[in-house]
Order: sequence, then C-alpha cells, then structure tokens
Amino acid sequence: MARSPGEGSVSPSASLRGTRETLSDPELESLGSDSEINGFTAERKTDKYGFLIKTEENGGREEELSVDVLRQREAKWLDMLFNWDKWMAKRHKKIKLRCQKGIPPSLRGRAWQYLSGSRVKMDQNPNKFTELDSMAGDPKWVDIIERDLHRQFPFHEMFVARGGHGQQDLFRVLKAYTLYRPDEGYCQAQAPIAAVLLMHMPAEQAFWCLVQICEKYLPGYYSEKLEAIQLDGRILFSLLRKVSAVAYKHLSKQKIDPILYMTEWFMCAFSRTLPWSSVLRVWDMFFCEGNFVCH
Repeated sequence: MARSPGEGSVSPSASLRGTRETLSDPELESLGSDSEINGFTAERKTDKYGFLIKTEENGGREEELSVDVLRQREAKWLDMLFNWDKWMAKRHKKIKLRCQKGIPPSLRGRAWQYLSGSRVKMDQNPNKFTELDSMAGDPKWVDIIERDLHRQFPFHEMFVARGGHGQQDLFRVLKAYTLYRPDEGYCQAQAPIAAVLLMHMPAEQAFWCLVQICEKYLPGYYSEKLEAIQLDGRILFSLLRKVSAVAYKHLSKQKIDPILYMTEWFMCAFSRTLPWSSVLRVWDMFFCEGNFVCH
C-alpha cells in the first residue's frame, strides 16, 4: 500500500494514497547496530549537530560565530525568554529580527517552545502527556509507528541504535499524539518533525510542540484526506508560474503535478530536504512567523 510521492507517473490523488503511512526511502533506513554501519569509525565521531561523520569526511566547513558574538546573542535571548510576555506584546519586531539572525543553539529548543506557544499549552495541561504516555495506544497506529522509527535520521547519534533512547522517545511522542487526536491518528510525515524536536528538547516538550505544529502551523496537513497539502500544492504551482514561467511550462508539459515533488518538502517542513544548518534556520523563522516561511 505504501508508496513514496513522486514514484513513477501517477495522478495527484494516487500519489497521496498511503502518504499518511509512509514517505520511506530505503537509503534512509537505520542499519540497526554499530557493527553494521560501514564507513564510520569504531569510536563514532559526530558533527556539531550530532550526525555521524564517515572516516573519509571532515564534516565540512561552516562559518562559525565568534564566542563573544554567540555569548552576546545568548544573553539577549535569555532576557527575552525571562520576560517573554512583555517582549511579545511590545517588541515582537525585535524578536523577529533576532530569529532571522539565528537562535543560539543552546537556547533553540526553549525558544521554539516559547515562539510556538507550546510552553503555555503544556502548562495548561499538566500531567496530560504522562497520562497519554501510560496508555497502550491503538494497535493499528502503534504497529505503523514502530515500523517507521528506524527510518528517522538513522545517522544521528540519537536514533542510530534500534530501540535506543531516541527511538523510544520518538515512539512515545508519536503514540501520545494518536491518543491526543484519535480523529487524526498518525501520519508518517509527523515522525521526522517529532525527531527534530527531540534533538532539541525532552519528550514532553516535544509532544506539545508537535501539537502546536499540527494544530496551529500546519492545520489539515496530517488529516486523512490531506486537503491542506493539496491546496498548497496548487498555490505553489500558481506562484511558480509567476516567478519562473519556463519551469512552469516544462513541468506542465511533462504533466508533473506539484504534489509529486513538494509533499515531503512541506509535510516534513524541509527537515529531510535541506542541509541541516539551513533546516534549523528555516525552523527558527517557521516558529516565529508561521508556515508561509516554508512555502
């Protein structure tokens, strides 16, 4: 049943069939154990984001902020976070400007919670995640989620080991969401979203952040018929016609519908598409300004 968007020449409706259950890519599947990871050193090395580095790689060079600049930005963000309501009410434009510069890595998870409103949501629902976490869950969704766990960032230190703490927390967050929103259940595109959140915050905070993404930022994206993603696909094609008539005509001539290539971009908020440093910067602005940043 499961088929990746863009596989073969299929209609838009057909390409969406099964998207709620899988966007899998065999090359992204977890290899299961340390001894099976070819190309990595016995003493696993990671880059600054936690992704494993192959022995022949040097991790790439990125422009680094000076320690002084980073500390200055951290101090400014700490001031904002300690006085969040005041800043949101009177100096929201300043928050936006600081998000554009990039949220300091040490405060990114906390900032995402405040920007999204998930911190307030969590405080309004004490013990709710604990309650959902203790429940068994619908066997249908539990089975699908368990089959998807090893596909999420298999070369990140949190998720490289089958049954490791990262995969366990990912299961907890996704299962809890199916219980929180049984009308929606589980959509496979939620898994990389939840995984990115878990790289930056504990499971309970990640759950409430996922709730906000699904309900506030991307409403309708993960519903059974995926109406919102189809609408955004049509909007994307319309915009493409304005900004790149040549590309628009070529894709139209080849009968390549936007849904065949943009589904994973939008539903996974580019988490499986862009270089990681770009993903984090996009997400900073996504939480600040909403989903039009990803579009």
